Amino acid sequence: MAVETLRGAPDVPPAPDAPDAQHAPDAPDAPPAPGAPGTPDAPVLGESTRLLGELLRERLARHGGAAVTTPPDVQPLGVRDAFTADATPPEAGAVPVRYYGRHAVVGPLPVPDGTGRRPCARCLERRWQAVRSVALREALEIGSGTRAAGPSPYVTPFAAEAVAGVIAARLAGGGPDTGAFPAVHLVDLQTLAVRHYPLVPDPECPGCGQPEPDSDEAAAIILKPAPKLRPDGFRVRDLRDYELPVEPYANPICGSLGPSVVHDVSSTSTSATIGCFSLRSGPYLRETFWGGHADTFADSVRIGVLEGLERYAGMRPRARYAQVHAALDTLRAEGRAALDPRVCGLYSDAFHRANPRVRPFTPDREISWVRGWSLRDGHTVLVPEVLTYYHSPGLENRFVQESSNGCASGGALEEAVYFGLMEVVERDAFLLSWYGRAALPEIDPRTSRRPATRQMVDRLEMYGYEARFFDTRITFPVPVVTGVAVRPDGGPGRMCFGAGAGLDPEAALAGALCEIATDAVNLRGRTERDEKRLRAMATDFAKVEALHDHPLAYGIPEMGDHADFLLGAPGSVRPPGRSFDELYGDGPGGRPVLPVSDDLREDLLRCVDAVAAAGFDVVVVDQTMPEQRDLGLTTVSVIVPGLLPIDFGWTRQRALGMPRLRTALREAGLRSADLTDADLNWAPHPFP
Repeated sequence: MAVETLRGAPDVPPAPDAPDAQHAPDAPDAPPAPGAPGTPDAPVLGESTRLLGELLRERLARHGGAAVTTPPDVQPLGVRDAFTADATPPEAGAVPVRYYGRHAVVGPLPVPDGTGRRPCARCLERRWQAVRSVALREALEIGSGTRAAGPSPYVTPFAAEAVAGVIAARLAGGGPDTGAFPAVHLVDLQTLAVRHYPLVPDPECPGCGQPEPDSDEAAAIILKPAPKLRPDGFRVRDLRDYELPVEPYANPICGSLGPSVVHDVSSTSTSATIGCFSLRSGPYLRETFWGGHADTFADSVRIGVLEGLERYAGMRPRARYAQVHAALDTLRAEGRAALDPRVCGLYSDAFHRANPRVRPFTPDREISWVRGWSLRDGHTVLVPEVLTYYHSPGLENRFVQESSNGCASGGALEEAVYFGLMEVVERDAFLLSWYGRAALPEIDPRTSRRPATRQMVDRLEMYGYEARFFDTRITFPVPVVTGVAVRPDGGPGRMCFGAGAGLDPEAALAGALCEIATDAVNLRGRTERDEKRLRAMATDFAKVEALHDHPLAYGIPEMGDHADFLLGAPGSVRPPGRSFDELYGDGPGGRPVLPVSDDLREDLLRCVDAVAAAGFDVVVVDQTMPEQRDLGLTTVSVIVPGLLPIDFGWTRQRALGMPRLRTALREAGLRSADLTDADLNWAPHPFP
């Protein structure tokens, strides 16, 4: 069956103020599914499907055994939207065979009832569609669909023999070992080449999805002992201990995190990898990138998969669904603990006037809530869904666009919560120092005890960048380090920023260094290729609209002037950097940090106590998907109401209107008085 697309929506980038919306499967003006009974394509598609089914049954009969008693369920791909509720359900107990163009996909194989094994044929159809081209997805999901260009030239007895052979071999117990996930087989009907790919179950599949209850009992968090893998680390398992082959997550047939992963062989600093998956947001497909940057591509891929799974879990509820829909006023009247989103920051009135589609939050407005857990108070807290799932569908629920800030994964709950909390503290400190023009102590990286840190600093210098680091502790006794890679000559690709946080200041600096080392080596080229667009941002901050605009804008030389408060003006004399021992020791001028133990739970509890002592709560929402749990992973969203949230897009900066921005530096003893508007740095933050 040859298929062509019809009138899909144009590939238009999202408007900066456009909230996410899920494609509505029951839209009254939606065209009938191509190939459905009564449509012009039905005879063509039906004939190809019937012929392939007959040929398969004939050839399976020759194999005998289970091949005779297990029928093939033959259906075309690319003719209906697999994400809608009215997609044709797969035939129970049959071997799914899905075909499109010159390819047929066999599997996943049926399993005995009651085994609880997943995934199903519907998962395959949804995963397959998710990695298709933009043109095909637009046609299927919001366009006029597809139509058969004619009978398939690939449905032949010879091709059917190959497909039947694959089915018979699998039913007889043959086939590859693909670990945690079953294999599906791609058969090229022209060349008869056969490949296999592991299929990850789709947690949102209407056929086999297993949603978990969003109850007070399920939300409860009990922190358990979590012995560290190494005394100087904060992980409980080694990266290589996870079953994380890239094939289930990045493959062109059913990759749950996209069709491929790219190795950046041009990088001269880290062995960076990058992947991407797309999620529909109303009329456009929103790309979500994931990746890793370690010393080897093998480690970078594994780190990237972990990050991709974390983002996939945090974008919208996929395991637990909101069951509370109410106004904040109503919840409070009922005596229920609920997080007031006003404490987390809201958009300005000017933003809502310019973007009337985004309705502002009011306490009498009904919204969706999910359950979280207060680590400070030890009870359930209702959390606005849009504050923890940052691409949760439903225009009626949106009043801000959150980011992945505070979302983290780990080999134990304690590990995930620790790293989520560190991220929230890191971004808050970065924004306080940037917008507040904080004078921060500079760290001399050559006093690091880690040879890898000193070597990477030297390597950046070879590429024309000076690596500078600043102690960014503001409110909490937790090391936060801001890193900046600066071109001393002030040319294109002038500077890029990074940050890290953790109880070990060496690890915090290493985290910031990894970010700037990865970005700096390509910054000049990226700036020069996009110079016209980026230079316009220097004179009109409203053009800083998306996440990547923030760091790239500071590749323009004149934008670097907004960082003079931190780096000093070009050519100025600056005081020498201070050593780790001076800054983090017990001596004069030092600011000791929290002690570190051999148990990550103890480290986490000390951090929570420090945050609570400053007057803040730590709220945790468990976002773990079933397939993550099966791998021994936990993903959480950590929220500290009242800390500065990080936003992308100049008109979206909630931090600029929050009281903490004006009081925190004074409360920390870093300023003598609260900040006024005249004291603030009115330039977009450069956080990557």
